[in-house]
Amino acid sequence: MKTYQGSCHCGGVRFSLTTEPIVAAMRCNCSVCRRKNAIMSLTYLDADAFSITNDETLATYQFEPKMVNHFYCRRCGIYPFHNGVDNPHRYRVNLCCVDELEPHELDIRVFDGRDSWKFLN
Repeated sequence: MKTYQGSCHCGGVRFSLTTEPIVAAMRCNCSVCRRKNAIMSLTYLDADAFSITNDETLATYQFEPKMVNHFYCRRCGIYPFHNGVDNPHRYRVNLCCVDELEPHELDIRVFDGRDSWKFLN
């Protein structure tokens, strides 16, 4: 297991996650994820593996059908993670916000959040 640290750009939102070494990731093609252009953790992390260590500037954005809480920093605008409304104690992390990780070098899968809600590769 490895513990990673991450944050938004300005540091107003900080978090840590403990998981197997990260070698794969995902991108989603839904309307908001396409615009965020984030590279996300392949799986959701349970509360015992993810913790928010500073949330002084944390805000939430939802769009229809309001199934996901997209968290972002009110100061710098960066999206560090999200969770599902139906399971608020599990988080998917924007790996571009994780220190000591080069997300563009990971094996990236594409999730069809626009139409089929299935992985495309």
